[in-house]
Amino acid sequence: MSDRKNLLSIQDLTIDDVENIIKLAGQYLKNEAANGHILKNKAVINLFFEDSTRTLVSFEIAAKSLGANVITLPIKSSSINKGENLKNMVKTLNAMNPDYIVIRQKNSGILNMLAEHVSCSLINAGDGSSEHPTQALADYFVISSNKKQIKDLKIVICGDILHSRVARSNIRLLKMFGAKICLVAPPTLICRYFPEVDSVHYSLIEGIKDADVIMLLRLQKERMNNGCFIPSEREYFRLYGLDLRKLSYAKPSAIVMHPGPINRGIEISSDIADNVILQQVKFGLAIRKAVLHYYSSC
Repeated sequence: MSDRKNLLSIQDLTIDDVENIIKLAGQYLKNEAANGHILKNKAVINLFFEDSTRTLVSFEIAAKSLGANVITLPIKSSSINKGENLKNMVKTLNAMNPDYIVIRQKNSGILNMLAEHVSCSLINAGDGSSEHPTQALADYFVISSNKKQIKDLKIVICGDILHSRVARSNIRLLKMFGAKICLVAPPTLICRYFPEVDSVHYSLIEGIKDADVIMLLRLQKERMNNGCFIPSEREYFRLYGLDLRKLSYAKPSAIVMHPGPINRGIEISSDIADNVILQQVKFGLAIRKAVLHYYSSC
């Protein structure tokens, strides 16, 4: 295992770390994992400064199922609203000797600074447009469960790449295992600064030809600051929304993924089956159990 106690970025993980976490998650998925109360008498604090359903609830269920005492701090009634800054708030919570702080923050990169002020394990549940490592681990788990191997798969990530922490974490993780990464987005929503990416397309049909995996992303309006990134949602769906006609250009065995929340009629049509998308939610819970378990020995 790597010598770090925090999970802030995919770069904090070695290949062995990923494989060990996936193995643990597989055991939890099948209810075969030992040490079901491995977090007994440990405290997990959830700090979510952005709205969340899937990630927050899965971390809560994961921690409680492992025996932890879980505190989800209501941000709207916290000392942040009395003027306390985030660093001082986190230092105060750390003084209470929790074992984990799971944090979602709207500002990219701030978790590295916060990690310098805590003695517990800090887990990134999404920071701005930067990273979302546990979502990438869940997506890797889903892909590896549906495909024989990750190496040489054509994985297409389509949508709001520019603002997506999910895209960044997935690109870095999947490339570690030899996937061929293709990005598809309008020119206004693409990000070219990924040495791991094999190709970039501005046409969905061109991009998904022979794709093994299609990963759709929502338009993150909350990060657009009222900028004009697309002409309209209707036009975006016409060009970049996935429907059965466009999906026919991918391999017949292609799987369609989406980290949620899904906006039907914008990035995906209602006639696309969401079997794998629901599998991402189920596997995400197993991954968060595995991450908390894995980092309990740090």
